[in-house]
Amino acid sequence: MLKKISVLLLMVLSVAITSCSEDYLETKPTDAISAGDALSTPENMALVLNGLHRLMYAQQGIIPGGSNSRAGMQYWVPMFDVMCGDLIHTARSNGWMRSELQWNTHTLETTSTVEQLWYQRYHFIASTNAIINKVKDDGLTIDANMNNILGQAYAYRAWAYHSLVTTYAKGYLIGNPSTDPGVPLLFKTEAPYTSEPRSTVQVIYDQINEDIATSIEFFKKASARVDKSQLDLNTAYGIKARIALSEGNWLAAADAASKARQGYPLLDEAGWKSGFNTTDLSEVIWGGRVIQTETTFFRSYFYYISPTFQGSQNRGNPKIINKEVYHMIPESDYRADLFLEKAPNTNGAAANGEGGSYQTDPNYNDKASFDQARRDNEAAWGITSRHNQHPYMHVKFRQKNPGTIDPDDVIYMRSSEMYLIEAEARAMLEDVQGAQAALKPLGEARDTAYDVTDFDTKEKLMEHIKFQRRVELYGEGFSWLDHIRWDEGIDLTNSGASEVLYQDGFKQDKPSVNNAWIWKIPQAEINANPNLTEADQN
Repeated sequence: MLKKISVLLLMVLSVAITSCSEDYLETKPTDAISAGDALSTPENMALVLNGLHRLMYAQQGIIPGGSNSRAGMQYWVPMFDVMCGDLIHTARSNGWMRSELQWNTHTLETTSTVEQLWYQRYHFIASTNAIINKVKDDGLTIDANMNNILGQAYAYRAWAYHSLVTTYAKGYLIGNPSTDPGVPLLFKTEAPYTSEPRSTVQVIYDQINEDIATSIEFFKKASARVDKSQLDLNTAYGIKARIALSEGNWLAAADAASKARQGYPLLDEAGWKSGFNTTDLSEVIWGGRVIQTETTFFRSYFYYISPTFQGSQNRGNPKIINKEVYHMIPESDYRADLFLEKAPNTNGAAANGEGGSYQTDPNYNDKASFDQARRDNEAAWGITSRHNQHPYMHVKFRQKNPGTIDPDDVIYMRSSEMYLIEAEARAMLEDVQGAQAALKPLGEARDTAYDVTDFDTKEKLMEHIKFQRRVELYGEGFSWLDHIRWDEGIDLTNSGASEVLYQDGFKQDKPSVNNAWIWKIPQAEINANPNLTEADQN
C-alpha cells in the first residue's frame, strides 16, 4: 500500500502549503524539513496536516500510488453526483468522467479512479497514524495547540475510513455489517509499511466512531483554526453526523448535525446565487481555499462542473439538472433560477440530438429568438460565446472570474446539509415535529411560500427531504451515498440524460440487490498486499 513512513512524510511535506499568507496556513519551506524531523515538534506536525489540507484538492501524483489525473475532492465531489445521474452530462465532449457515468470505472479493478480514491484515502490514514502514534509513544505535552493537531488527525482518519468503507464495501443499512468485508484497518507507521487483511464493516465503523469521538474531545480544548481548510469542532460534528446517518444511528446524527451548524447561518438569496466559489460564504463549515499558485488548471472542480470555466469539458458539455427534479421546484423557490429550463441547445454534438440551431431545438421557432436567448444567458451568468448552452443547464457553480481558468475554492461541508441530516434523522425516528423544525429554517430561506406543515407524515417528510437534497446539494457530491442509504436504484428515463451516452449508467438496480454499487479493490493493492488474495475482490 505504502512503503515506508519516511517516504510518506516527505510526500506529505512536499505538498504542504508554502505560498499562503501567514493569516492562513504555515509558510515555512517544507523542503528544508527532513522526514526524521517531520514529527519532532508541534509546528512540524502542523506542517504535515497542512500538507493533507492541500492534498484534499491537489493532484495526487506526489503520493505513492498516486496520479496527476485526479486532484482529490476536485474530482471526487462532482464524480459522485455524475455517477448517479443527478449532475447530468449532455455530450461526449473530451471524455472526462464519461467512463464513470457509464459505470465502467468503479466496476473495474485496474482503473485510475478505483486506484486513486483508495491510495489517497490510505495516505491520509497513514499520515494521521504517524502523528497520533508519535504523541502517544513520546508522551508529548497536550496543550491547546496539540489538542488542535490531534483533533484534526483523528477527524481526518475517521473521514478517510468512512469514505473507504462506504465505497469499497456494502452499505451499512442494506447489508450485514458484522460479516460483510470492509477495508484493511491500519495503525502502523513504522518501516517496512505493510497492509492488513479486510476487517468487517462493523469493525471499521467501530473505529470510525471511536476516532471521531476522540477528535471531538480534543477539539473541545483546542486552539482555534485560522482557515476553513483546517478542521475544527464544527467540522468534526459534521463528519460525525454523516457517519451516524450512514449507519442509521438517527439520534446521534440529529444531535451532531445540530451542533455542526452552530455559527454558520444559512445563505440568503444573493449568497446562494453568487456562484459557490468561495469558502467565505456564511454556510461553509469546511472547504479548500485554493489560491492562484496552487491551481490545478484543467483538473479543477470548476473545470468539471462550471458553465463559465474556459475549458473544453464545459464548452462542449454543459451540465444539467434532472428534468423531473427541476419540475418539482416551486415557482416561489429562487433556486429554480439557477437552472435554465429554456436555455437554447447550441451544441451540434448534444447527446439528445436536438442541438445546433433553432431548427433542432424544440423550444425555439426562429433564429432571432434562439440567438437572443443565448446572448441573454451570456450576459446574465458570465457564460462566454465559446461555451455551448443546453436546456436545464445549471449556473449554480460559477467562477469569480468567469471565462478564465483561474482557481476557485472547493466546498466540502455546508450548514444546509446539516439541517437536512437532522431532518432525515428525525423523520426516520418518526419525530414529525422535530423533522419539521429542522426543515423549516432551510425551506423558508429558499422558498417564499414554504409551508413545512404540508409534510406531516414520515413518508411525506422523506420524499420532501430527498427532493431538498437533490436541489440544495446539487453538484456537491452526495448522490452516491444517498442512493445507497435509501436503497434506490437509478432510472434516468425522462431525466434529460441520453441512454446512448450513459449506457450501463442509465439504469441500475437498487444497491441491496446489486453489487455493482460496491467498488472494486485496486488490483495493484491485491498484488502487493500479502494479506489480500483474489478471493477478497468485490
